[in-house]
This record gives sequence, C-alpha cells and structure tokens, in this order.
Amino acid sequence: MNKKLAAALSGGAVLVVALSGCTSSGGSKGPDPKLVSWAKSVCDAVPAQDTKIKAANASIAAIATDSNLPPKSAQKTYSQAFQDMADGYKALADALDSAGAPPGIEDGAKRQQDAAKNLAGLSASYAALKKQVDGLDTSDQGKFAQGLKDVAATQTKEVGKQSDSGTQALERLEQGDVKKAMAEQASCKKATASVSSTSSPSAG
Repeated sequence: MNKKLAAALSGGAVLVVALSGCTSSGGSKGPDPKLVSWAKSVCDAVPAQDTKIKAANASIAAIATDSNLPPKSAQKTYSQAFQDMADGYKALADALDSAGAPPGIEDGAKRQQDAAKNLAGLSASYAALKKQVDGLDTSDQGKFAQGLKDVAATQTKEVGKQSDSGTQALERLEQGDVKKAMAEQASCKKATASVSSTSSPSAG
C-alpha cells in the first residue's frame, strides 16, 4: 500500500531498544539494590509492549506492497496497528510514571519524567495517525491511496520527531548506574535481543 508509511514507522522498534537498555560493561561493583528494584519495575513492562509494537510494525509491512488489498481491509489493518502502537507506548510511559524517579540518581526525577513524557507523546502521535486513517474515504481506491500518502507526508513526520526525542530522553535516563541496573534485568535483555534481531546493529 505505502512503502513510505511503513518505513517511517519502523523507528518504533529502535525506541524499544533504547528503553530496554543495551548491554552494560560497567565495573565489578553492582548498582544500588533499590535502583535494581526500580529497573525491574520498568523492564518487566517492556517485553509485552515490545511484542505488541513489533507485531503492529509487521502487519503494516505485510500490506505495504500489496496494491490489490481492498481499501477497507487496509484501513482496518492500519487502524489496528496504530492503536496497538499507541497502547504500547502508553503502557511504557505508564510504567515509567509508576516507577517514579530512579533512586540515588542525580536529576533522576527530571530524566524519568522527560522519558515518560516523550513516550506518552509518541503514543498520542500514533493515536492521531489512527484517527486520520479512520477518516479516509474507502469507497474509492484512488482517494484512499492519496489519503495514505497524506498520512505518510504529514503525521509520520511527527512520529519521527517523537521517536528521535524519545530515544534521546531515554538515553539520558539510562546513563551510568541506571544503565547497569537495567542491563541486569532478564526482561530488558530479552527485549533488546528480540528487537536487535530485526533492527540496526548500532541501535544499542
């Protein structure tokens, strides 16, 4: 249907890598147990949402090159995928909100709030994409195709910006001991390995 749209949305998987934390190569001294507990509360929310977001990306990629798919079927697939992405990033934002500031970390509260705010913003962007797709005219193949181009040209730019700012905010959050604590969590390791297998090797 629309290769540009599918490509624009692929950045979501990279953002999950950022949240799940890359492998730490820190010293022998482990992070504070309280920080490890905090990291666990965040990381435990990642795998399920990682799976949901990856599946949504896959469903879009699967129809992106199918020019024979009826508009109503395509609309339904895009709409559900955008809803799943919106829900996935909202759940990740909620996990950070619930966890609160990482204990013992300078500027931890601000870094945590910035990351949660960016994830919530990304969720809102996908919700806006869903709304736009739901409003497309499916009675005419040409009008629907043009509508998808408009989605790709306008709304996905916002998603791209949100993904970039979200990744940067998460990287700021995951410096030093926070990164070490998250790297110890099996749930974050699982998500990182899962997403890295389908995204850029340099993402982590």
